[in-house]
Amino acid sequence: MRRIYVLRYGHRPERDKRVTTHVALVARAFGASGFILGDVIDEGVYKSIMKVVELWGGDFHVEIGVKSEEYCVSWKKNNGVIVHLTMYGLHVDDVIEEIRHDSRDILIVVGAKKVPRFFYEIADYNIAIGHQPHSEIAALAIFLDRLYQGRELHLKFNNAKLEIIPSPRGKLLRILKTPEGTYINT
Repeated sequence: MRRIYVLRYGHRPERDKRVTTHVALVARAFGASGFILGDVIDEGVYKSIMKVVELWGGDFHVEIGVKSEEYCVSWKKNNGVIVHLTMYGLHVDDVIEEIRHDSRDILIVVGAKKVPRFFYEIADYNIAIGHQPHSEIAALAIFLDRLYQGRELHLKFNNAKLEIIPSPRGKLLRILKTPEGTYINT
């Protein structure tokens, strides 16, 4: 089975905690296998992601402090594909079919600060969701949605302790780790 990982490059702990955490949460919720926080150790981001995995389930792999450039070089040596999300790339609609039909593992690179030329050069695909300034969170969500053709929106995660019960009003959660599968309304 194909693995899809997201590498967050350029995280600045003093200003990017929330955005980087949301990049990881979108990666998990939209079907990625794991999240790599490059070049920085941010325990707060790590703990936030792992708390979600513990409560909401899944086999989501997380690493922090990994050297981004070395990770990319190793990914390619192991026959993986690198997709760099940038507003300067080719439009996603022009290349998504080619990527979807490639069975190799995918590493999606999402930048935080100005991205060095290295990532543009090592990427197999520099992909733009649109050619206007936009959020990396939105770009990742749209790319994964196009890749999975919407199927990721119906994922069920193993080992979940909580599950949302769709409701037209209010918030309903099912607690899955009790014998009776208790419902709570929040």
